[in-house]
Amino acid sequence: MMTESLCIAAISPLRQRLLDDMAVRRFSRETQRNYLRDVGRFATFLGRSPHTATVEDVRQFQIAQNAAGMPTPTMNAIVSALRFFFTQTLDRPDLARRLVRVAQPRNLPVVLSRDEVARLLNATVCLKHQAALSVAYGAGLRVAEVAALKISDIDSERMLLRVERGKGGRYRNAMLPADLLPLLREWWKAGRQQGVMHSGGWLFPGQDTMRPISTRQLHRVVVDAARAASITRRVGPHTNR
Repeated sequence: MMTESLCIAAISPLRQRLLDDMAVRRFSRETQRNYLRDVGRFATFLGRSPHTATVEDVRQFQIAQNAAGMPTPTMNAIVSALRFFFTQTLDRPDLARRLVRVAQPRNLPVVLSRDEVARLLNATVCLKHQAALSVAYGAGLRVAEVAALKISDIDSERMLLRVERGKGGRYRNAMLPADLLPLLREWWKAGRQQGVMHSGGWLFPGQDTMRPISTRQLHRVVVDAARAASITRRVGPHTNR
């Protein structure tokens, strides 16, 4: 049986046109691979070239996906791929308009009580980790923002943290709670004594002090602290936000 990728690859001019359209927009290789795969799924369903598709074909394709129990994220990813293909490569916006994105229910986030937060922070195994998690909780930073903080980002006069690598590459200031500053100063002194804190360096250096602590490491710190604090709910670095 012809595979999905071969089905679309057999129409080499059309496949090349799709590749060219994605390349012009500088799509990543992974995105290009995913779009080719998803257009291939549609071509396999049709059993013929996708440029011959009708509005009813698109409708029946999505009905078949739903009946087969296709996960919602996968269905929506296919919609994105086909919308691009129909609109940019085939110039068939009438087909793109027939694609329906599936609503995905969102789970309520885990919210810890003040007692649980205190237990979590106190269960950390070292001062650096306690300070890092306290910044995430007290200043409401994302885990990547915590990892990217430098010593120079602390403005103790205005009680601000300068976040240089926030979401979307934007610059912003975050409020520095008064009770967090003594903990950061305590960590700064301990880090200097340990030889891991350098002037102008990372506030929370990793094992290689020339690099910041990784977001993966911070995730492990939270999970381990939650376990030590007997918090049974699933928590991660963003729970503290």
